[in-house]
Amino acid sequence: MPIQPGDTLPDIELQLMGAKGPEKVRTRDLFAGKKAVLFAVPGAFTPTCSAAHLPGFVVNADKLRAKGVDAIVCTSVNDAFVMDAWGKAHNAEEIIMLADGLGEFAKTLDLTQDRTANGMGIRSQRYAMIVNDGKVELLHVDAQGLDKTSAETILEALQ
Repeated sequence: MPIQPGDTLPDIELQLMGAKGPEKVRTRDLFAGKKAVLFAVPGAFTPTCSAAHLPGFVVNADKLRAKGVDAIVCTSVNDAFVMDAWGKAHNAEEIIMLADGLGEFAKTLDLTQDRTANGMGIRSQRYAMIVNDGKVELLHVDAQGLDKTSAETILEALQ
């Protein structure tokens, strides 16, 4: 069963791009004491993810922060180099680009999808959640499109 509102995020080691290359970060530390929006995409540089999902959070970063969000985090089953390049290509300086290179975070959340028919392997589902001090307050998953997981939808959900 996928993670649910009320559950605590699993403590998984992932990667961020640092000044000297990829750096390890634990989800426990990344989300501790913060109100965060965490959204996941099936793949960096893929059409919907690049044309709408990430750009929506970039454009609305200030509005999210105005509603009390301390961190906006994007994750994908890609390595830290790809996530960093994708973030730079979309001027996503306000977004923490979190690499789930082995898909362990997506698997532990039970939010994976099989894209082997498209040559992509096991990927994350498209989701967005509000996390408060590591605990999931809201989770939306989109099987297709961005109706439930867009920045605009998350903005509306924030109290």
